[in-house]
Amino acid sequence: MWSGSVSFGLVNVPVKMVTATSPKDVRFHQLHDADGGRINQRRVCAIDGEEVEYAHIVKGYDLGGGRYVTIEPEELASLDPEATRTIDIEEFVDLASIDPVFFERSYYLTPDARAEKPYALLAEAMTRTGKVAIGRFVLRTKQYVVALRARDGVLALSTMLYADEVLDPAELEIATTDSTQPSERELDMATRLVESLSGEFDPAKYHDEHREKVLALIEAKADGEVIAQPTAAASEAPVVDLMAALEASLAAAKGAAQERSRATAKASA
Repeated sequence: MWSGSVSFGLVNVPVKMVTATSPKDVRFHQLHDADGGRINQRRVCAIDGEEVEYAHIVKGYDLGGGRYVTIEPEELASLDPEATRTIDIEEFVDLASIDPVFFERSYYLTPDARAEKPYALLAEAMTRTGKVAIGRFVLRTKQYVVALRARDGVLALSTMLYADEVLDPAELEIATTDSTQPSERELDMATRLVESLSGEFDPAKYHDEHREKVLALIEAKADGEVIAQPTAAASEAPVVDLMAALEASLAAAKGAAQERSRATAKASA
């Protein structure tokens, strides 16, 4: 989807970019319930109610109050950043210093012909130093700030949001009073609960249960099965006693840990 080079110092590494993710969302089409026909979207003018051909549609920026500024394609094109075909690394930082909220989309970079050695050199250097490269590059008509890191010997690139695209937590209206501050005992219990539930992150443990149920429903209905309507789940009562909830959670976590230990010992016996 893009080819160019990674530039750091006087070293250039020719690469190709490929997508690193494949979203599995279940998508539906809109149909007419009477005959199953696809619903088509029409471009209709809000003033005269007439359908408008694509050739007569222009871009307009909403100024509010029903006022718009129209922009011509040529005017936008004149502002497009120059496509340099390079990912220009500006600095190396610690991954922990980047708040994950800034990450947008992820891609892999693969070495182009005869670029395997400098590619491996950059990946190994970042692995040894534990650093992430921050740089800029142009994809299509937009300039991105990107984070480049080594992942199992492969260079992974993540496009990032700009600072003004991320809401400052200070702008959120979260009440802070003496009554909302946890006591030392509550904090100690919560810390122990966090520690008891801590472990190594394994993405394979998590899967989209809702998507699996939707796909199973689709398959069953496609095979002509009659699907019974599920009953609504009863809502749980809100937790009132925070300490009681913490103590119950700690007990449950301790019991689960003991059960895992017994299962591990049984499996190794």
